[in-house]
Amino acid sequence: MSRTILITGASSGFGQASARLFAESGWQLLLLARRKDRLDQLIDSLRQVGCDQLMHTIASDIREPDQWQSALDQRPAGMQHIDILLNNAGLAAGLSLAHEADLDDWHRMIDTNVTGLVDITRFVLPGMVERNQGHIINMGSVAGNWPYPSGNVYGATKAFVKQFTNNLKADLIGTGVRVSNIEPGLAETEFSQVRFAGDQNKADAVYQGTTPLSAEDIAEIVMWIASRPAHVNINAVEVMPVCQSFDAFRIDRSGSLSDLT
Repeated sequence: MSRTILITGASSGFGQASARLFAESGWQLLLLARRKDRLDQLIDSLRQVGCDQLMHTIASDIREPDQWQSALDQRPAGMQHIDILLNNAGLAAGLSLAHEADLDDWHRMIDTNVTGLVDITRFVLPGMVERNQGHIINMGSVAGNWPYPSGNVYGATKAFVKQFTNNLKADLIGTGVRVSNIEPGLAETEFSQVRFAGDQNKADAVYQGTTPLSAEDIAEIVMWIASRPAHVNINAVEVMPVCQSFDAFRIDRSGSLSDLT
C-alpha cells in the first residue's frame, strides 16, 4: 500500500528537501505551501527524475485554515490516509529587541509557528488515532531550548512546539501514533532572507565564515526518524553544525543600575 506524507511549507528549505527525499523513496506527496509556482516547479522536477507516484499540491497559507481544510477534504482518493504530517511551515520575522520589535512580526510568527501548526495537527490527528498508526514530525529549533538576544517571540514559538510535541506524546500513549520534534541550529535556507524581509546582504552575513547545516541534512534526519521500526519513537533530535555551540551568560558590567539603589 502506498504511503502518504503531508508536508507544510513544502516550497523551499527543509520542506522541499524532504519532499524530494521522500519522493525518491516512493512516498506519495501532499505538499502545502503559499507559492503555487514553486510547488509546480518542484513536482515537475520530480517527474523529470522518474518519480511517477501520486503527488498533489495545495497552494495555501497555513494561517488560512478554511482554505487548506477545504482543499485537504478534496484530496485525491488515494491519499485519504495520511501516514506522516511534517509540520515544517514556520518563520522568524525580524531580529529586534523585544521593546523595539514590530508587533505585526510577533503576531505573524505566532499565527504561523503556533496556531497554524496546531490547526493542521488537530485536522490530521483523529484519522491517525482511528487507524492506530501515523507520525507527527514537528520542526522545532534550538531557539526553543536556548535563548538569544532578539530571539524573543520566535524562540517562544519554538518552545511551544517542543512542549506541544511532548504533550501530544503523553496523550497518544496506547496508540500506534508517533510524535517527534527536530530542533535544528544554524541552517542555510531562505530562513534569514525571510527574517530580514528579503535583505540578501543581511541574510548572507548570518552564514559568513561558517559551514552551516543544509536543508538536505535536515531532510535526511526526517527520513531517519520516519523509517524507524514501528515500536521506536524518536522524541527529539537537537542538531547544530560543528561551527555552532552554546554561548556564555551575558553580564552587564556598566554599573547602569547603581543609580537605582
